Amino acid sequence: MYEQASHALLNEILAKLNPEIGKYRLRRFYTRLGANFYAIYSLFKLLYGERPDFKEQMVRLVETLAMRYIKRGPTLRRSDIAREINYTWFLSQKWVGMALYCDRFADNLQGLKEKLPYFQELGVNMIHVMPILDCPPENNDGGYAVRDFRKIDARYGTLDDIRALSDALRSRDTLLVLDVVVNHTSDEHEWAVRAKAGEKKYQDYYYVFDDRGIPDAYEEAMPEIFPATAPGNFTWDEDMGKWVMTVFNSYQWDLNYRNPAVLIEMIDVILYWANMGADILRLDAVAFLWKKIGSTCQNEREAHLILRLMKDCCQVTAPGVLFIAEAIVAPSEIAKYFGEHAIYSKECEIAYNATLMALLWDAVATKNARLLGQGVGNLPQKLERATWLNYVRCHDDIGLGFDDADVREAGYDPAMHRAFLIDYFTGRFPTSPARGMPFGTNEKTGDARISGSLASLVGLEYALENHDEEGVDAAVRTITLLHSIILSFGGLPLLYYGDAVGTLNNLEFLQDPSTQHDSRWVHRSRFDWDKAELRHRPGTVEQRIFSALRRLIALRKEIPAFADFDNRTLIPVGNPNLLVYSRTDPENWRNRVLVVGNFSAEPQTLALEELSVHGFFQYGGMKDLCTGESVPVEDGLIAVPALSFFWLSD
Repeated sequence: MYEQASHALLNEILAKLNPEIGKYRLRRFYTRLGANFYAIYSLFKLLYGERPDFKEQMVRLVETLAMRYIKRGPTLRRSDIAREINYTWFLSQKWVGMALYCDRFADNLQGLKEKLPYFQELGVNMIHVMPILDCPPENNDGGYAVRDFRKIDARYGTLDDIRALSDALRSRDTLLVLDVVVNHTSDEHEWAVRAKAGEKKYQDYYYVFDDRGIPDAYEEAMPEIFPATAPGNFTWDEDMGKWVMTVFNSYQWDLNYRNPAVLIEMIDVILYWANMGADILRLDAVAFLWKKIGSTCQNEREAHLILRLMKDCCQVTAPGVLFIAEAIVAPSEIAKYFGEHAIYSKECEIAYNATLMALLWDAVATKNARLLGQGVGNLPQKLERATWLNYVRCHDDIGLGFDDADVREAGYDPAMHRAFLIDYFTGRFPTSPARGMPFGTNEKTGDARISGSLASLVGLEYALENHDEEGVDAAVRTITLLHSIILSFGGLPLLYYGDAVGTLNNLEFLQDPSTQHDSRWVHRSRFDWDKAELRHRPGTVEQRIFSALRRLIALRKEIPAFADFDNRTLIPVGNPNLLVYSRTDPENWRNRVLVVGNFSAEPQTLALEELSVHGFFQYGGMKDLCTGESVPVEDGLIAVPALSFFWLSD
């Protein structure tokens, strides 16, 4: 009955569409719309069915999808069809990504296009260009306070430049990842400006209140995201004479998705950038999309309904485009952003594996894999047609968001252990070579997160300053070890620009009033191309890191077992310094790779009997794929050098 009603409504909506749409041949669009309409209608009704303008808003939504389909170019439409047929294309081991700031890496989009040979040399074929949309020169949160969703910031170039970059990447079989900030806008966005001017229509695009009554009710349960720099979740706007919700910063106004006009506008924005050639769209701050009094206003059921609706709409117009969920939430919550379907992702196909990232940094500090192994074993299960984005560093801070139960099981007190990690990575712990900075310190609780470049956090900066060759070697080995895990773990590995040449912390941000209070800018350096040239000079730190990562990336692409088809098995071992897991070729279960990582600064041994029960070393020694050499076994033990790893195969 319900499905019949949706079909009847679809026919009614099609009859009301703009007559201009009828001039185009849209057979494939209507086929996809018919296949997805029941889900779209059901979700839209759950969210907005009680509104008197429900049908009018549905017409607007379908009209938006049709108009964006009409504007989608033939090359992108062909790509959609190919990816619909090969619908697990992104689970292949061939993809390796890098995230970067356009201006800090190559000045602008044209410069980035000229630097494509660098990615090809390293083996990277997925480029995440951090936010490039129009923002205010100040109060822009590194590009996440958007002033115009359909305009490139003039500092980076033009829309023609992004089209040219997309075409160039596609010719190299390289994916383009772009950001869409779906939770908020800049307070200089046209919608906010018109809201300040008193237009009720645009005040309804945000959470706007005349007095503190409702804001105070929200505040009772809402945490502070940036307590040191942006306390509270509401800001008084003098022009409007009202309070507005600003969860992240006072200049970032949260969008009100209780208003269907907001959802339709943002779906249009998503499809706009899909049509510009983005293969993957990173949806920022998705955990915050629905606000509810009495809750933390994160991970609400309605936020998931909105994401499902966005995905279903994209399936109609641009089905070849994937979503990344930028949801840095508790491990128990993160997998929910794939969706609830038993197999297929119905929200976002990709999610940040922030838990693995935090666990890796714990292993660096403790020099053992106790918590890492415990946490990996309890990672939430993903869907079959979904994958993790695995990373060591990114533009953001390092949050210590592992599960307290895992921390206790590893033998630590959660509060004391986090305090140790903060001290270790900020260099306050005796013997620590790390050169990080605290970020987002909560003076009430003592909690903090950590900023710093990969190289400085693993001790390379300290070692170079002290002419400590052993320390340099340990840092280079640690960088390689960390990347060996994200390249073999299962999912899409994402490198951070500068890490492949050992970029250190940069303190220039302290001289700029707009950045000096945000320590994350310490690892948002301008890429030093002179330093990068040293990657070609044998024996330099840059060459040692770059060549090691290039070799691993090339090898990863040749190993079918590293494709992500739920083919990873954690192998418990008695040595707490080691992380051990196997990867199995989804096409041939006999082709397996055994990954062994030693996080200790001392050589370790691994008992052969712990591996033989899993079918390894049954035919004598195994070969390390990274070196091509057999791994010797002596007295039933395998020797694993300090801060090193094996990718082993029969």
